[in-house]
Amino acid sequence: MKTLFKLLIVSLVFFGVLTACAPATEEKVIDELVVLFVPSRDPGQILGATAPLRQLLIDELAKAGFTVNFVRIEVSTDYNAAGEALAAGTAHIGFLPGGTYVAYSEEGAEVVLAATRAGLNKDSEVAKDWNDGQPTLGDSENQVTYYRSLIYAGPSEVGKAIAAKVNAGTALTWDDVNAAKWCVSSSPTSSAGYVYPTMWLMENFDKKITDLTQPVIPGSYSVIAQNLATGQCDVGVGYADIRRDYEVNWTRDWGRTDAIWTEMPVIGVTEGIFNDTIAVSNNHPDMTDELKKAIANAFIALAQTELGRSAISIYNHEGYQVVTDADYDGARKARDIVSGN
Repeated sequence: MKTLFKLLIVSLVFFGVLTACAPATEEKVIDELVVLFVPSRDPGQILGATAPLRQLLIDELAKAGFTVNFVRIEVSTDYNAAGEALAAGTAHIGFLPGGTYVAYSEEGAEVVLAATRAGLNKDSEVAKDWNDGQPTLGDSENQVTYYRSLIYAGPSEVGKAIAAKVNAGTALTWDDVNAAKWCVSSSPTSSAGYVYPTMWLMENFDKKITDLTQPVIPGSYSVIAQNLATGQCDVGVGYADIRRDYEVNWTRDWGRTDAIWTEMPVIGVTEGIFNDTIAVSNNHPDMTDELKKAIANAFIALAQTELGRSAISIYNHEGYQVVTDADYDGARKARDIVSGN
């Protein structure tokens, strides 16, 4: 018994020595966390609106065991500069549009979240489902990570004929859409106003906007809607649902007597255009899988607070959801279209 007791004492002492000599767990300390925003608004306004994120991020990351001494928020000189900073590892986090993200996704940027906004009560991929004559309404209870581009017909004779085929469930032909005068965005890099409608034409007819025979009329979304109303165009494109924004103008300013919901039907629906990303840098020395998860959880949590929602509202973000790189394959196809590949 005495021998057993001695062995127990020796073992405890030896274990205590090993414990004392074991290296201490490395503290998860980040001296400076760098967050970059793109200049989609005035940089001064962005910096002012997002200033509360500094302390909010410090507090949320502390819950995950990270001590952040300082959060530095900057606005990049342009969109590519933000992507380049993530690729170079000089920033931890970047708020990047989908197109910018995919441009740098193979160079070190990794998406962790997509912004969410209120969805719509219509989201069908079938065009005629949008043509019930009733207004499309926002659905704030349904937060979504994407929006769509829609192809609309106007009240011209050609537009009516195309819409009649769609509402009857008859597939359109290239001759149908090629006979129409199209209005599109004046910017060929516009996702909803040019790029995704081009993808719709390619997927359905193996053609592009540049293949249309009739002259294509460029303009802003308001000009597109007005040109449809006045018959300058037979077909126009825009985000879903552009009709909500120009419902009053349709009859008050543009001479129509019937509602926009019946006179501007949908004839085509694109795939989802994913919202802006929150991406992180895999090339930053601080970045670990644990930190990525903590960053994602931090932004999801802060968006659920009044102060947090206010800080991200300048980008019209209402919340965040976890997404993967594959969700931005559509943006990759869009990039190839813009580049002519």
